[in-house]
Parts: sequence; structure tokens; C-alpha cells
Amino acid sequence: MTRASLDKQPHEVASMFDDVAANYDLTNTVLSLGQDRAWRKEVAKAVDAGPGKRILDLAAGTATSSLPFAATGAYVVPCDFSIGMLREGKRKHPHLPLTAGDATRLPFRDESFDAVTISFGLRNVADTDAALKELYRVTKKGGRVVICEFSHPTWAPFRKVYTEYLMRALPPVATAVSSNPDAYVYLAESIRAWPDQAGLAAKLQGAGFSKVAWRNLTGGVVALHRGVRD
Repeated sequence: MTRASLDKQPHEVASMFDDVAANYDLTNTVLSLGQDRAWRKEVAKAVDAGPGKRILDLAAGTATSSLPFAATGAYVVPCDFSIGMLREGKRKHPHLPLTAGDATRLPFRDESFDAVTISFGLRNVADTDAALKELYRVTKKGGRVVICEFSHPTWAPFRKVYTEYLMRALPPVATAVSSNPDAYVYLAESIRAWPDQAGLAAKLQGAGFSKVAWRNLTGGVVALHRGVRD
């Protein structure tokens, strides 16, 4: 199987990411037209890491997303379920404690982290609600969750253009720069099927988080959701 279907069987999705690990960071930059770097900067601001803080970076892939947190002096744990991604990340960043883990069954104790963050990975989890409950479980009281995920553009004309890009332009671009272009067809389909901003906010509240809010980035192509564990 080269493409995971939208029922998101975990072993299929993990295998798909294993296949694209080597060029994953470059491919994301190309496909997002360089916007992924700006989005990650906003995540870093929202997480507000610092010395003495413990940060869980879930769906960290090759751990590129973890570097801004580590640079603040925080203790950051990059966690992912793709062994291929983790191997590539360990090759690039051997000083980081990369950890294998399933978002629906995290290998950490209750209230282990001051902040938990996941960027562009929540929609690839088989059970979103179970994952959010796990994020709540491992977050300390008073700690925060920060989720950066593709969402729904707020301006209708732009939304139509964006959808056309996802389904028509993305596959040929992915063919040129990725070792497994079918994986990016799946990713485009998963973005289209994902809840809108209010829908994800409701799921966060359902998991127990309070003070849930979101901010649109790039006109709603991406939404940055935040919540607090009381």
C-alpha cells in the first residue's frame, strides 16, 4: 500500500511517513511556499518555552519543530510514531531525546509537561478525541496546549483557489520533490476532511481544556488553537 486511506490505520500512516522522512522538511517548505517556517515561529511564541520548562512536541517528525523550544533552555521531548522520521531526526539532532509514541497512548506520566504542542499531526491520528484526552492527561495543571493545524480559509474565493491547489497543483509538485508523492495526495485529502476552526475548538473543550481560542494564519489556511488545563 502506498497511500493510507482516510480511515487512518495507524500502521499505514506511520509507514507512509517512514517513506518520506528523508526529504520531509524540504518538501513541506516547497509545498507551503515557505510559509511553514512562519507558522512554526507563531507556534514557538504561543508555547512560550523557557529555562526549566518541560515541553512535549508531539508528531515532531524529524524534530525540526523542537529546535526553537530547545534553544530557549527548555527540556523538550520530540515524540512521533514514525520510526523512519525518528531515525532521520536522531541523525540530524542527536542531542535531543527523540521518543517513539502513539498520540492515543502516550508513554508519559500524568501531568508531565508544562506545555504540549502538536503541529500538522493531529489530523493524522486515528482517534482525535482520544489524542486530545491524552494531551490533557500529560499536561500539568495550569499548563497549556498549542495545536497548529491546517484549517479552512475564511474568505470564500480564496478557499476555492486553495482547494484547487490542494487537489490539482500539490500532487505534481510533490512528485517532483518527494520520494512518495502519493503520501501528499493523502495529506491533501485529509486537510479537506478536517473540521473547521470552531469544530476543533469544540473538541478541545470536550477534552477538558478551558480558555480555548484560536487565531487564523495565512487567511485560515492554518489555525493556531490554544487551551489551558485547569
